[in-house]
Amino acid sequence: MKRAVQFLIFVIAGAGLFLFFSINNSVTIPDASKTASEQLVVSEKPKEVETEVNQYGDIPPQKPLANPPEIIKAVYATGWTAGGIKGLNRMIDLIKNTELNAIIIDIKDYSGELSYQTDIEEVERYGKDRDLKILRPNAMIKKLHDEGIYVIARQTVFQDPVLAKARPDLALTSSSTGKQWLDNKKVMWIDPASKEAWDYNIAIAKDVLARGFDELNFDYIRFASDGKVDDIIYPFWDGKTFKRYVIRDFWKYLRKALPDDKISADLFGLATLNYGDMGIGQNIDDAFHYFDVIAPMLYPSHYHEGFNGYQTPASKPYEVVLASMLEAEDRLDAYILNAANSTSTEKYLVKKPQLRPWLQDFDLGADYDAAKVRAQIMATYAASGYCQKVATTTDSSGFSCDPAKENLIGGWMLWDPSNVYTKAALLSE
Repeated sequence: MKRAVQFLIFVIAGAGLFLFFSINNSVTIPDASKTASEQLVVSEKPKEVETEVNQYGDIPPQKPLANPPEIIKAVYATGWTAGGIKGLNRMIDLIKNTELNAIIIDIKDYSGELSYQTDIEEVERYGKDRDLKILRPNAMIKKLHDEGIYVIARQTVFQDPVLAKARPDLALTSSSTGKQWLDNKKVMWIDPASKEAWDYNIAIAKDVLARGFDELNFDYIRFASDGKVDDIIYPFWDGKTFKRYVIRDFWKYLRKALPDDKISADLFGLATLNYGDMGIGQNIDDAFHYFDVIAPMLYPSHYHEGFNGYQTPASKPYEVVLASMLEAEDRLDAYILNAANSTSTEKYLVKKPQLRPWLQDFDLGADYDAAKVRAQIMATYAASGYCQKVATTTDSSGFSCDPAKENLIGGWMLWDPSNVYTKAALLSE
């Protein structure tokens, strides 16, 4: 394994900047940038990294947090940020001095590289030349747990250049070039119908969870959408089976492989409003069956001009998030009712999933100041009846909150690809 002195990392966020139009409950998604995540950003590789070693330079695996918070309030960190001493300390300081109580860390990001060294033979063979972002993942977890911080690992799945290069037989192929297909960001993808790819990702997931992470968050659990999708040749998908069924089968396979673990799924924000699969295979009603937490990416900047009559949705953070969350809440309520009345343990593998949206803390479509970031948080609460807007302002003074109702949602997560968050938007500890 190697570590370069300087490294430019492009973080492409999970939800995608896209326009759409609806036809018979379907959504056409032109060139996009992310799914729960994806702004193009340059991050500097940290120069200070722990170098202690046991077998791989680490302490033994940890146990999950004994008393995890009921409402998760998290920020995202790249592997480089979490793997550096200063970067991790900076995130801990932010969390300890605000209402935050959790962090979500890239363990396998858009590059397909696992952030740490593992015993999984395929991972080490396919990614033998990768830079290790986190030298001591178990020690990192312990440090965070010692501060009472809930630790979520983030794993991208079907966007995976490492696996695509090592195993082109599993990758999407371009009909025009005969080589691996590339999306708009020149990133390779794996066929979502490949069960070998399913098993590869499950092996990684089991290794991650065995280290003591409190939760595993899956991103890019969908078909590709951003690029010349008509040029794609799928080595496994037959082109006839509905994409929704392919993704649903993967989710079911994943849940059965991780029956007792807490897992969450990143979905396009429009999955809260759309009843089809948007051409990518994602349907929120399907996701309820298999994940403990559903994380729709509700970045207002990613909603099209004219959404709900708003010329610039990014300038309406409260309204956009509230509309999406209210619809998602209605659909979740219906699911929970059906699950409670069903005797089928096969169909309803998760009885009471929760919603925990990704929210925007980056400038796109509008300057995202403290008021706009806070407005999204309050809209999330309002959707569950936790807070009711009682004024026209969008800062926290414009809301009346009843803490007793807060447990109706699973919390929220802030996304900023550069990991620099608006502290003024967060309540002081």
